[in-house]
Amino acid sequence: MSTPIEDYALIGDTHTAALVSKTGSIDWLCLPRFDGGACFAALLGDESHGHWQIAPAGGVKRVTRRYRGETLVLETEFVTEEGTVRVVDCMSPRVEYPEVVRVVEGVRGRVPMRMELVVRYDYGSIVPWVRRVDGDLMMVAGPESLWLRSGVRPHGENLTTVAEFSVSEGQHVPFVLTWCPSTEPPPRAIDATHAVREIEQWWTRWAEQCEFPRDSPYRPIVLRSLETLKALTYAPTGGIVAAATTSLPEHLGGVRNWDYRFCWLRDATFTLWALLGAGYVEEAAAWRDWLLRAVAGDPAALQIMYGPAGERRLFEMEVPWLPGYEDSSPVRIGNAAFGQFQLDVYGEVLDAMHQARGAGIVPDEAAWNLERALVGFVEGAWTRPDEGIWEVRGPRRHFTHSKVMAWVAVDRAVKAVERFGNDGPVDEWRRLRDAIHADVCKNGYDANRNSFTQYYGSDQLDASLLMMPLVGFLPATDERVKGTVAAIERDLTRDGFVLRYHEASSAEVDGLPPGEGVFLACTFWMADNLIMQGRTDEARTLFERLVGLTNDVGLLSEEYDPVANRLVGNFPQAFSHVSLVNTARNLAASDGRAAMAARAAEDDAAPPAESGLAGP
Repeated sequence: MSTPIEDYALIGDTHTAALVSKTGSIDWLCLPRFDGGACFAALLGDESHGHWQIAPAGGVKRVTRRYRGETLVLETEFVTEEGTVRVVDCMSPRVEYPEVVRVVEGVRGRVPMRMELVVRYDYGSIVPWVRRVDGDLMMVAGPESLWLRSGVRPHGENLTTVAEFSVSEGQHVPFVLTWCPSTEPPPRAIDATHAVREIEQWWTRWAEQCEFPRDSPYRPIVLRSLETLKALTYAPTGGIVAAATTSLPEHLGGVRNWDYRFCWLRDATFTLWALLGAGYVEEAAAWRDWLLRAVAGDPAALQIMYGPAGERRLFEMEVPWLPGYEDSSPVRIGNAAFGQFQLDVYGEVLDAMHQARGAGIVPDEAAWNLERALVGFVEGAWTRPDEGIWEVRGPRRHFTHSKVMAWVAVDRAVKAVERFGNDGPVDEWRRLRDAIHADVCKNGYDANRNSFTQYYGSDQLDASLLMMPLVGFLPATDERVKGTVAAIERDLTRDGFVLRYHEASSAEVDGLPPGEGVFLACTFWMADNLIMQGRTDEARTLFERLVGLTNDVGLLSEEYDPVANRLVGNFPQAFSHVSLVNTARNLAASDGRAAMAARAAEDDAAPPAESGLAGP
């Protein structure tokens, strides 16, 4: 049985990231960046596919772990019969090459330890040549090399690099693993203990910029989510990958296993809103700039997703030598969805540009011309069927959410003229906006069940309909929206959490067999809708249930299996953490307005107007 997804913690250097288990094993690491080949792939197979474990050699009575303060420096503490030992794991913010820093610290007694290092390049398929160079170990295969420098002398056993040592109270034993091209000179040597201090200071300075209310009980989990977003950022470009992993299943043992190490346009608006709301304007501007570069060109060729640097060709292949997480196969590298047509991404791009303007991020001189071109494409394409937000692999349909986001694209263009003085055919755009709105209300609404539907002519529900009030298509108090929310609450939830769509119709809609967990981002959207309807207590209860799903270090995957009580899907998932931040912000805003209204009532004054709630 695979290590539970929730037993992993994240470390990263804003170029790539590693997953560290409670057993002290790094079971996933792609180099030199998020979408590079994995040198540790035990996550999707077993130890023979690559891992790096540092742990007590004997039995362990108890394991606890935490991130050190408001940082991404991980501490795992092992209690044994002989004493207590702590393993500190982190990655240095990138200087030249990726560096994984591990320090074993003696806390109590004297504990025998064992290190096992199995490097397997290309997702567990290539055994490197290992040799000693001036006391260091070099592991090389083709274009790649890894260098291990440590405070103990390792040796080889059955194609595994091992070391046995003991650590006493107050003693520190360092390990540094550095990647570099095999054609380059050896990478720099660093002092591991000093590096840990520098990494801790770097993350602490970043956390201090957070503007989420310090007195809020949600600040710790919000900050952890923001740090997760930062860790999933590819620093050279500002792109934010959806997750650090590929092929973690949405259903244990199933086939819904996708590569999420890329940047999705669907995440743009809410990611930008989360960053701006927390005061991270620099990161928001970098994400906006990545977005502009990625989507530049022919609007008809706009993709739903790109590589971390804006790469367009993300060809999908299967990796047969990896059995998959809990035998969930196939394991996929790349994502064929990059070639899909999804109308909603035009709305998400235009909305992100709108949010950036509103926040005062200086616009790129050519950005408005690009936006106008995108609106021009939407004008001719909004009546076409598409694959929709969930990237179905069934037939194209007229998905209601896609039409709503086409409306968003045109609406934000109108607002650019009305609010910011940009130049454009605003009367023409207003007519187009009205036409799309009327079409959705006519064809996407089922009067018999008083609910909007998944696609035109369907009677099925879809969690993406919860976006309608969040993007301003209709107010949350509209009876049709209230009916839709009620229908989703009644018919599209499992144990109180929201599904994306009905499993019974999944084969017809997405071309795949049924079976997946509840979708965490959609459940956060439900909480946002409850807040907008004035049902704040219910929203808070739901939000706190969602927060309760985070693992011991505050991380969430894409989905949750309420039957197995396990996180499922790729991990950690940026969209889940973005949604957590935004819902926490909405709750804080709602509390603030309630307090202002109470004060206004005491002063016999008018209550404040509603504004800025539940997303863009």
